[in-house]
This record gives sequence, C-alpha cells and structure tokens, in this order.
Amino acid sequence: MGPVLAGVLQLLALIAALALAYVPLGTYMAKVYSSDKHWRVEKWIYKGIGANADTQMRWPAYLRGVLAFSAVGVLFLYLLQRIQGVLPGSLGFSSIDPDQAFNTAVSFVTNTNWQSYYGEQAMGHVVQTAGLAVQNFVSAAVGIAVAVALVRGFARSRTGELGNFWSDLVRGTVRILVPVAAVAAVVLVACGAIQNFSGIHEVGQFMGGQQQWNGGAVASQEAIKELGTNGGGYFNANSAHPFENPTPFSNLFEIFLILVIPFALTRTFGLMVGSVKQGYAILATMATIWLGFTALMMWTEFAHHGPAFQIAGGAYEGKEVRFGVGASSIFATATTLTSTGAVDSFHSSFTGLGGGITMLGMMLGEIAPGGTGSGLYGMLIMAIIAVFIAGLMVGRTPEYLGKKIGSREIKLAACYILITPALVLVFTAFAMALPTPGNSMTNSGAHGFSEILYAYTSASNNNGSAFAGLNADTQWFNSTLGLCMLFGRFLPMIFVLALAGSLAEQKPVPETAGTLRTDKPLYTGLLVGTIIIITGLTYFPALALGPLAEGLA
Repeated sequence: MGPVLAGVLQLLALIAALALAYVPLGTYMAKVYSSDKHWRVEKWIYKGIGANADTQMRWPAYLRGVLAFSAVGVLFLYLLQRIQGVLPGSLGFSSIDPDQAFNTAVSFVTNTNWQSYYGEQAMGHVVQTAGLAVQNFVSAAVGIAVAVALVRGFARSRTGELGNFWSDLVRGTVRILVPVAAVAAVVLVACGAIQNFSGIHEVGQFMGGQQQWNGGAVASQEAIKELGTNGGGYFNANSAHPFENPTPFSNLFEIFLILVIPFALTRTFGLMVGSVKQGYAILATMATIWLGFTALMMWTEFAHHGPAFQIAGGAYEGKEVRFGVGASSIFATATTLTSTGAVDSFHSSFTGLGGGITMLGMMLGEIAPGGTGSGLYGMLIMAIIAVFIAGLMVGRTPEYLGKKIGSREIKLAACYILITPALVLVFTAFAMALPTPGNSMTNSGAHGFSEILYAYTSASNNNGSAFAGLNADTQWFNSTLGLCMLFGRFLPMIFVLALAGSLAEQKPVPETAGTLRTDKPLYTGLLVGTIIIITGLTYFPALALGPLAEGLA
C-alpha cells in the first residue's frame, strides 16, 4: 500500500468514526445543558464552592463568573509552580521562574497550552496532575459553557437570562469531559501509552551523556488534552513521543478525540434552537473547510516540488515514521483548525506552503470545527456577519434564527473578529522591529519571520502549537505571549456574552418569503466565502512575507 492511499484510507476511517459519534454525542450534550436536574455529586460541588446553580444569570453576571473562575485558576496554577521545589512528587525539579510560571498558568487556564519549557525536565507529578490536568478539564468546560450561553441567546426571547455559569461549568466537566476522557485514557493505555507515578529512570548512554526517562500519568492527561482541545504535552515532543502516542491507531484515535466534541456541538446547537437543519448547515460549513484544508495539506506534503521530496515520496523531515506524511498532515490540520495545539510532527519542518496552511487554519479563528465551545461560538459570529452581508446585498434587515441583526449586534460581532488579528499583527510587528526578540529565531529570512508570526498567531488564537524553531523561553516572549493568550481568550468572550444577552432580549421575528434561508447550501457557500475572504484580507500581507515567500522561492 502506497503512502498516499494509506493517508486517504485513514482520513475515510476518521470521517466514519466522527459520523457514528455525531448524533449520540450531540444529542446527549443537548440534554445535559437543557436538564433542570442536578446529580448528587454536582450538588456537593455547588455546596463546596458556595454557588446557587438554579439562579438564572444575565450576561454581565455570567461573564463575572467566567472571569472570576479563570482568575482564581491562573493564581492557583501560578502559585503551584512557584512552590514546586518544596512539594512532594516534584521529581527533584526546582520551582518555576516567575515569567515562565505566569506564561504557563495563563496558557493552561485559557485553553491555549503553549509550553515554553521541556515538560519532562520541568514539571513534577503534582503540578502535572493537580495543576495542568485539572485546567485541561475546566478550561474546556468554560469554552463549552460560553458557547451554550450564546445558543440560549438565539433560543430564548424577551429575557436577558442565559442560564447559570456554575451549572454549565460543572455539568460540562462531570457529565461530558470526565467520563469520555476516562474511556479514552483506557484506550490509550491499551495502545501502549504509560500511566503511572514513577520517578526518573536512567536508561543508558546517549550521545556521550546519561539518558533519562520520566514516568507519569500520561494517558489520562493525553486523553483530556485532545478531547478538550488543549494540546499541552506531558513531554516536550508532545504527541510525537511514543509514551504519549505509541501507534498509528492511537494517533488516529487522538485526532478523533480532537474533532469529536466540536463537530458534535453543531447538533447540540440545532436541537437547542429547535432546528436540526440549522445545525447541519453549520456542520457542513465546518466540514467543507476542514476537508479542504486537509486535502490541500496532504497535497503540499506529498507532491511538493524538488528532487529530495520526490525521491523520499514526500516531505518526511520532522515527521514520525510511525505515522508517515498522510497521518501527520491530518493531525496538523486538525490541531490548527481547532484550538488544540498538540503536534505529532514539527510544523517548522513542513514545506513552506504546508507551514502556511497550519497558520491559515489558526487565522480563520479556529472555527472548522474549532475548540470545545470556542469553535461553535466563533462560527456563529461568522454566521451573523454572513447574514449581514446578505442583507446588504438585497436591501433587507438581516435576520438569523428569528432574531434581527441590528447595529448593536453587528458592532459586537465586528469587535469579536477584529481583536485577534490586532493582537497577532501588532505583537508580531513589535517583535520584528525590536532588536532583542529576533535573537530567539533559529532561522533568518522568510522562515524566521514565520516563526514569530506563528507564535503570536498560536497564542492569540489560544492554539498553543509552536513552529519548533523559536526559543520562546525569554522574558519578552513569556510576557507578551501570555498577554496575547489572556486578551485572545477573554476579550472575545466579553463580546460573545454581550451579543448573547442582546439576542435573548429580542422578541422573535416571524419568517416571511423574503427571509434568507440559513439552512440551505446557498447560505453554507456564502458563509464559507465570508470566512475565507475576511481572513485573506486581514492576513494576506503577513502571509506573503512568510510562508508564501518561502513556498514560492
């Protein structure tokens, strides 16, 4: 079997698995967030944190819950790293420096999971399990909660109430993420991923020095890392490490975990707004972009021009031979079209155009299918922009799901789509203009610029993957990337929740003959075109200086 055919068959198997999980998982999540009953363990949690889970919240109260919970998470994780040296199970590692502790705390709380450290050489068992793994669960649950709040904004009328943040947070964690991740961890252990609390083992000489291997609760963290679209690896090699991702099957299974909740949330959306067809329209948009990017990535990596690539059968540099070019390409597009950031190959070693595809996937806003929750609310924002453009074309006030899209709604949507490009381009410009940040680049020219552009694109979009050629463990990058992660996560959430509150206060608009049908292929095509055009107009100059210049050289 040739490598191209193997890659195509893996893609088809992945599509089949996602299709089988779509209806049951999407329906289950809709029931979870629509139920008015609390499990006993949930009641214990509410009592422990002092929350009244039955109180309905307007958008400012919901937002205060999101920000307060996240602020406590940042503070706790920061302090846990700063005192690591005196904690049991630290494996002899010292406490983390202040700038790196800040960067890591912000990274995991914002669901970014950017890592400027070597996991197996810096973090002990307590920080990994009580700190990083916990945030892998709750940061993903926060994203789903915000998405559900926006869906309720479309579904409800004549009220500003969006549900209860504490209830949504706990239910998403207890009823969805924990049970699915537990099953996934068992599967990964069966595939060969390790799961223990052993210490550091001396395993022999390597390149003139002593080689050491760490143990750890790897399979459990790997499961939620992918399921929650987090991406932070237990080891520096991330999902290219055989302890995290031992076989081709585990690799395909991890891609499935990355995509299954974001895709299934479109059905949850359809059921909650009372129209499954609307969910299918959003699903079709996500799937079209994802399949297009995946096919383009596989083509660039298999058929890139040059005798070395042709002799090797593809661009094998930086890729695991266990997985090959096809599976690595599928993983790369899945992780950058979502907010995952996990890698099973090094994106810096992809072809010039291939590296550009990974960047473009993040620049779209990670909405195809996007992160857990963040992908759905990002796509719904773009859906509002698309109906607004359609309304301008026909001279009619735009409507979406029975709600008028007025000046307030479109201003909030515009602010949402502008904040991330502003962070990426401004901070990239500063890093290239100042003398010190440029010293962190491994390469010069177009590829070196791509390293900087990729880093700020990844941080601002809460992705977390790296181009693998940039030394980001400096005070400049730890601080500025940390700020990008904070602003890139919570400023958009402010606009999303404000929009949800505005929509929930409206009365429903009856559908007429002139209403744009947003559940038809025509609208899906309009939405795909809107996404591509807005992203292209925003980022094309920066892409032309980096990956396009390198790929066409």
